[in-house]
Amino acid sequence: MGTLWQNLRYTIRGLGGTPFFTVVAVLSLALGIGANTAIFTLINALLLRNLTVREPQNLVELSAIRRDGKIPFSFPMFREVERGLLV
Repeated sequence: MGTLWQNLRYTIRGLGGTPFFTVVAVLSLALGIGANTAIFTLINALLLRNLTVREPQNLVELSAIRRDGKIPFSFPMFREVERGLLV
């Protein structure tokens, strides 16, 4: 444990002698850690967690397709599909 404190004091003295390098190194580490944390949090929220629905295996995707591409599927269109009017 004594050598750990000696090494720590030596490191602080060495970094204190070059303050510009110390600032750049600390800022680089802070930005890297912050970016990794933000990216992992986003991926965890979007991809890694289970869906919060009762029966996720029964989920379906509805989309209306025209010859020139997809169109947004509105809630009134969904209600018509639900009633069986649109196919």
